[in-house]
Amino acid sequence: MQPFSYKKAGQANDAVTSVVPDAQASYLAGGTSLIDLMKLNVQTPQQLVDINPLPLSKIEMQANGVRIGAMARNSDVAYNALIRERYPVLSEALLSGASPQLRNMASVGGNLLQRTRCYYFRDTAFPCNKRLPGSGCPAIEGYNRIHAILGGSDRCIATHPSDMAVAMVALDAVVQTQGPNGTRSIPLVDFHLLPGNTPERETVLQHGELIVAVDLPTSPFAKRSHYLKVRDRASYAFAMASVAAALDIQNGIIRGARLAMGGVGTKPWRAYEAEKLLVNQPANSATFQAAANAAVTGAKPQKYNEFKVELAKRTIIRALTTVGEMA
Repeated sequence: MQPFSYKKAGQANDAVTSVVPDAQASYLAGGTSLIDLMKLNVQTPQQLVDINPLPLSKIEMQANGVRIGAMARNSDVAYNALIRERYPVLSEALLSGASPQLRNMASVGGNLLQRTRCYYFRDTAFPCNKRLPGSGCPAIEGYNRIHAILGGSDRCIATHPSDMAVAMVALDAVVQTQGPNGTRSIPLVDFHLLPGNTPERETVLQHGELIVAVDLPTSPFAKRSHYLKVRDRASYAFAMASVAAALDIQNGIIRGARLAMGGVGTKPWRAYEAEKLLVNQPANSATFQAAANAAVTGAKPQKYNEFKVELAKRTIIRALTTVGEMA
């Protein structure tokens, strides 16, 4: 690990002011992702600004939903009564991720910013366009079993690792930030970027812009929701395919739908075409099959991950069936 300086921030403004002028500075929250990457020399910040003292850990009702502070721990959000009652898909997603010990440390803001688990990205012996733009993407011709089938480019096919972000995308979450140019409200579906020609740029955040909260709006479908994760083992493993599904069903007809996928996209993947096919249709297997087919339209699997196309479809159908059977 490279040497670095360290300081604590008492206020959000202080944190932003400390990081903005220093291109080699980073925020430190739970540290469950950043510290690992520092040990691997994948990220080498010269200054760490500790934001743990910031008063950003509340989970509270707002006029139009629930606000989750960026420093709220994943375990606290998962077990919060408001979240479990109003947004069960989010609680399930959080509890499916990592381990209890990591969930006790990891923050909501850090979860949104965690970086890919692509083996080539995390091993500095290999080139990687995320680490060194223009150096290449060995995953495209290499072992790509865990990689994306949606949203990739000739520069990068790495998947986004977060379970929480997939659920939040399905819930129309909005990220609140504070930065050098003031505050911003960013729909989470627009927060993460496709790799395109600049895979090193993963979010719309400016350097030094700080996530302060995530807002979950009230919706008619949020309570009737479910997160399903398919992985190589039952715990402490990242998704091969996951689905966050939420439906508003009235008299057997779907009146509103949200569908997002993880483990298959280069960002938390919102399945808009599938949602359109679900609305105003009966909540039955034929409808769910049509939605699943639409969700993987345009998929571009690689040599070792062709199985993800069928896996994603089956995961969608199972998740939607589970939601459709909820009382």
